[in-house]
Amino acid sequence: MRRFRSAGLFFVVAFLLGGAAQAAQGDWLARARVININPDASSSALNLDVNSRTTLEADFSYFIHNNVALELILATKKHQVTAGGTAVGSVKHLPPTITLQYHFMPQATFRPYVRVGLNYTRFYDINLGGGTLTVDKNSWGGAVQAGADIGLTKTLFLNLDIKRIWIDTDVKSKATGATLANLKINPWIFGIGVGIKF
Repeated sequence: MRRFRSAGLFFVVAFLLGGAAQAAQGDWLARARVININPDASSSALNLDVNSRTTLEADFSYFIHNNVALELILATKKHQVTAGGTAVGSVKHLPPTITLQYHFMPQATFRPYVRVGLNYTRFYDINLGGGTLTVDKNSWGGAVQAGADIGLTKTLFLNLDIKRIWIDTDVKSKATGATLANLKINPWIFGIGVGIKF
C-alpha cells in the first residue's frame, strides 16, 4: 500500500511542478501504452462473443498546426471467440488507425485532446471451428478518441487515453464460402502510458 501511495504522490507532484512537454507545429510525439481492449461484440447469428485482452500499443503524432496533429496507432492481439459461451477458437488482428487530433491546450502541462479517424483491421492466424470456419480478412471502420497528455519534464509526459473503434467481419464456412454470421467487435480501448516529444 505504501508503494502505491508513493507512486500517487510522485504523479501529483509531477503534475503540479513538472515542466510541460509542449507541442507545436512540426513536432513529433511518440507514445507507448498498456491498453485493455474491451470488445462490445454482437453477431447476426451464432451468438458470437470476443474476449477482452490487455496488450501494448504504440502511436506516433505529427503536428501540422499548433493545435492539430495526425496520428498513427499500432497494436496487435489474439482474441478468443465463443459461440453461446462455448469456445470456438481464436483470431489475431492488426488494426492500424489514422486519426486527426485536436489538442486544446498544447502549451499547458495538462493537455486534453479529441480525435476522429479511420481504422483498417487485418485478421490473421484464424483458428475457428476446428479449421472449418474463417472470416473476411479485411475491415474498414471509424474511430473516435479522447485523452490527455500530462507533462512530466520538457520532453516526457504521461498519457491517458480512451478509444472506440468500429470493426466487423463476416464469419464463413471454409468448405462452401457461405456467410454464417456478421460479427461486430467494436471495442472500447482504455490506455495509460508514457510519451516523448522529439
